[in-house]
Amino acid sequence: MPATKAPSTAYVFFNCDGEKSLASKNIFYNNAVYGKTQIGRKALWKKIQDEIEAKRVVIAEERMEEAQDAVLKGDPMEAGKLMQFGDIMEIDRY
Repeated sequence: MPATKAPSTAYVFFNCDGEKSLASKNIFYNNAVYGKTQIGRKALWKKIQDEIEAKRVVIAEERMEEAQDAVLKGDPMEAGKLMQFGDIMEIDRY
């Protein structure tokens, strides 16, 4: 019997309503998965920056560096807590 591969952690960015309700997080619209690697984290931060520039997501200017550090070096879901109209969820990839 082959050994089961342990899941790897990945992140999904979602546009959502102000309350971050699960119903507003559309997997068909936000379907990119970002790995826990440095390349994946940089791509996730780029996505967040694009959404901020398009005015679909808001992060207070004084919290921007904190959000960037969370995505690039820490727990990206902490950055989700700093966003309005955006969130980050962690998933297991098999």
